Amino acid sequence: FLSDLARHVDLDATFDFIGVVSYGNRPSPAQELISGWDSTGEVRLTKDVDQSMRDKNVILVEDILDTGLTLTYLTKVLLAHQPKALRVATLLDKPSRRKQPMEANYVGFRIPDEFVVGYGLDYAERYRNLPDICVLPRQA
Repeated sequence: FLSDLARHVDLDATFDFIGVVSYGNRPSPAQELISGWDSTGEVRLTKDVDQSMRDKNVILVEDILDTGLTLTYLTKVLLAHQPKALRVATLLDKPSRRKQPMEANYVGFRIPDEFVVGYGLDYAERYRNLPDICVLPRQA
């Protein structure tokens, strides 16, 4: 999503990356399909930003806003870097799944509570390479 979005930005912009995990060790795909998908609720930083954000306008680009746990965590981490302004852009928004109050400033699509893959979204590191966003069926 970021690559396609960046091609449409006509500003003098720089890009940086931050890494987090929130799903931990997943059960086997068959087990997960039966019990459903969910975050562990614990978000952990795996890579902080490399560039200074102090006094800069920052847009946090996320593929999907689901429970709000990850974006709430990321917002706190990025605000500690003292940006001039921080906004959130997400390709997909699932408001029905919120556990934390979180709204994106820019939303591509609002979607129902379905597990989606493709266009960079994965299930157990699979399906990221699909060119489209697809619903992963819950049946094993």
